[in-house]
Amino acid sequence: MSVMPRQVGEEERIAFEAAGAVPEDTPVVPGAPVQEENPAPAAPVAPPRMKPQKATLYIFTSILAALTQGLGMNLMSANIYQLQGSLSATVNELAWLSAVYLAPYASMSLALFKIRTQYGLRPFAELGIVCFVLATIANLFVSDFHSALVVRFISGMAAAPLSTIGFLYMLEAFPPEKKLTLGLSLSLTNTLLAAPLARIISPSLLSFGGYHALYTFEMALALILLPFIYLLPITAPPRIKVIQKMDIFSYLILACGFGCLAVFLTLGRLYWWFEAWWLGALLAAAIGLLTVFAVIELNRQSPLIDLRWVFSWPNLHMAAVLIVFRTVASEQSTTAANFFQQIGLTNDQTVMLYTVILCASITGGLVCAFLMTTRHVDLAHVLALILIGTGAYLDSNSTALTRPEQMYLSQAMVAAGAAMFLPPAMAAGLKTVFAKGIPYIVNFLVIFLFTQSIGGSMASAALGTFVTLREKFHSSVLVEKIVLSDPLVAQRVSQLAGAYGKVITDKTLLNAEGLTLLGQQVSREAYIMAYNDTFLTIAAVSAISLFFLLMHLGWRFLARRFTAPAAAIPA
Repeated sequence: MSVMPRQVGEEERIAFEAAGAVPEDTPVVPGAPVQEENPAPAAPVAPPRMKPQKATLYIFTSILAALTQGLGMNLMSANIYQLQGSLSATVNELAWLSAVYLAPYASMSLALFKIRTQYGLRPFAELGIVCFVLATIANLFVSDFHSALVVRFISGMAAAPLSTIGFLYMLEAFPPEKKLTLGLSLSLTNTLLAAPLARIISPSLLSFGGYHALYTFEMALALILLPFIYLLPITAPPRIKVIQKMDIFSYLILACGFGCLAVFLTLGRLYWWFEAWWLGALLAAAIGLLTVFAVIELNRQSPLIDLRWVFSWPNLHMAAVLIVFRTVASEQSTTAANFFQQIGLTNDQTVMLYTVILCASITGGLVCAFLMTTRHVDLAHVLALILIGTGAYLDSNSTALTRPEQMYLSQAMVAAGAAMFLPPAMAAGLKTVFAKGIPYIVNFLVIFLFTQSIGGSMASAALGTFVTLREKFHSSVLVEKIVLSDPLVAQRVSQLAGAYGKVITDKTLLNAEGLTLLGQQVSREAYIMAYNDTFLTIAAVSAISLFFLLMHLGWRFLARRFTAPAAAIPA
């Protein structure tokens, strides 16, 4: 009985072409000479190159999809203080909106990959954008905090397909030999544009219509994206039946575990780790659910996730690199943004700074794409760590008088470095995965999603906790020196209390007001010193990472140098 050769997916072809090999199941060209022992298959037929005009449309669609998805995530976090009045909620309550958004988003892409593999890429893209449009329309009916919680949870589920759609449309615009270099670099650069853009457009939108104006804009982007998805098809790999009944049960356990962990990491430093009992319950539930998931998957013949492969040394090394990247990149997304809020700056005062950051991110992405196409991948990592470390060190000298224009250079360096770090690491991982086969893409997604979504929350939580601890330390040191017997302290209290001298005649109350104002200034200075410590720590982590990277590159160079002559000597 004759057996038809299995069709090779586009991703597999990319990997084999990049490696200079041909898949074993590629059909042999009729009439070609066949060797008896090792038949030589013919090279796969290269797909026709896309016309520049059409490729531009695909690139535009990718950018639009990334911005639509990214703004949904960042508009809330960028305006958490400004939205307290609109939703009648405190800052801690509004943080729940980010937590419930991230809870389903952290694991949804795993299920979506298998769904699109089994049911087709085209229906997946069309249904995904329709669901997102409906979710953005639901935002317009939000009237209070509780309705916002429900809608944000639904939005987190609906946003997961858009990140995949944006990624695939960018790869579609390039020939196979450039998909994992130029295409991958540009698609990952797209993911960095939404955060600064959200802070650039937020002041105008909020002054126009508050909360509803933010998400009316998001809905408008989704409606613009809708016809592009339907009119521009993506090359679809063959459908493969990959979903098993046990996969559904395993995924639900994994999703609940990731969701509990995401909420714990997002809210832990706000409610404080050891104060709220339900934080411990969430962490215990996450550990228990993930343990049950591991027990089930390790005993399955065809697991949803191959945990043995995921926890192999090369993958653990890659995960550690990605987590380090998320930690140092949080210098801008979390630490610097919170620093500006602490010294009293609002989004309308930082518009130009985030415009510089946006331009620097685009520049960094283009430089990274050039380095990857010219095979200077290691240089991209070296430059990224140098830029991030130097930028963080410059920020560590901030004071209460620091203003955005004094941080243009440092934040531009951090933004460019962040854009240059991730694509080379992703490219190396994807080539390895594609060489092993399509089923391992799910396993790679676990590593990538965990390090980027959960890892990002972990980095933000760690840095935020570090800032709080250092603020308490600096505050205790400064308060010890504030005694009214010190003439300088007494003079300062008198100066601050002078503002209330015309309305408060009681000398004791007047001094109390002066001490209160002085305490506020001490707390602000303690926070500034804590943020400087954090910037300096990020710079140190970048320097240590750069040292180990250079050691690794030097060792690899010496290994090639000494093994090459040995291989050239005939036996």
